[in-house]
Amino acid sequence: DLSYKTAKEGSGFMKEFSATMTLPYSGQNEYKLSMYCGPNKFAILKNVEVRADEDIYLEKVIPLGGWIIGWFNRWIIIPVMDFLSGHIASFGIIILILTILVKLIILPLTYKSYMSTAKMRAVRPELEELNKKYPNPDDAMKKQQATMELYQKAGISPMGGCLPMLIQMPILWAMFRFFPASIELRGQSFLWVKDLSSYDSVLDLPFSIPFYGDHVSLFALLMTVALFGYSFITYKQQSAATAGQPGAGMMKFMMVYFMPLMMLFFFNSYSSGLCYYYFLSQMFTMVIMWAIRRSVDDEKVRAKLLAAKAKPKKKSKFQERYEEALRQQQEQMNREQRRQRR
Repeated sequence: DLSYKTAKEGSGFMKEFSATMTLPYSGQNEYKLSMYCGPNKFAILKNVEVRADEDIYLEKVIPLGGWIIGWFNRWIIIPVMDFLSGHIASFGIIILILTILVKLIILPLTYKSYMSTAKMRAVRPELEELNKKYPNPDDAMKKQQATMELYQKAGISPMGGCLPMLIQMPILWAMFRFFPASIELRGQSFLWVKDLSSYDSVLDLPFSIPFYGDHVSLFALLMTVALFGYSFITYKQQSAATAGQPGAGMMKFMMVYFMPLMMLFFFNSYSSGLCYYYFLSQMFTMVIMWAIRRSVDDEKVRAKLLAAKAKPKKKSKFQERYEEALRQQQEQMNREQRRQRR
């Protein structure tokens, strides 16, 4: 039987917990029980032992995620945080350094993603010619096949821009699991934030907004503004490469407006330390993208692509399977059209 009572505000306590447990004792059984009373700190729980020859893995009670996510948190994020906290008192500065380290790790992926977008922009004139050549919606499959052939000749991978972002997702999700579960942030202040493990309310509302709450979290708001800026810049780069394709208006709405707004509602009551990390992450990403954009000449990229386009290239197995799937879809559409005419 487990129960708790929330303590009164200003009492200095959070909650009062109580538990009633039973064991099937018959007078002959012997139970050896151990109890741990202490913080859910990974480094401490990992060393808790009942017997010297038995590891009870008590650190697994911390919800750090499973498989890749948990591994990344246990063996990279937590050791780095413990090392930095031994030399730096402010966890706000520690999160800043951690963000920089993560950005340095994924910098090659960010550069590769940008270069893929730059290549897409470089062949935009050819893509516009294909749009003019196949204006009929019934020729969508033919246009797609021609587009894939253009990409193949120019050495452009359709997944070049998406794959690096997908690889980054485990890191973002690991941070999402780490910050709320990190007891190190509890009671740690930074700037206007009193507790990095909780939300940083700068304005308490006299009413509650569904899915948002009854307060305004400043770091969540800053994170949303940064995400809007990053989404807008990313959309402008992608739209320059995919101009004229159907669904562009909906993609802009979802990417630039809906996603940041959804994140604001979701993170308003979340850990301010996590919102602070995401805010820094988006700001650093925009700075990195700006620096890469300044260092990359689109005309040189186009010249290289045109030179590569003139050289014959062997199709990859993925491209062969993709083109075969497009061919089968085109044949299916042709059969459907002939059946409708009959």
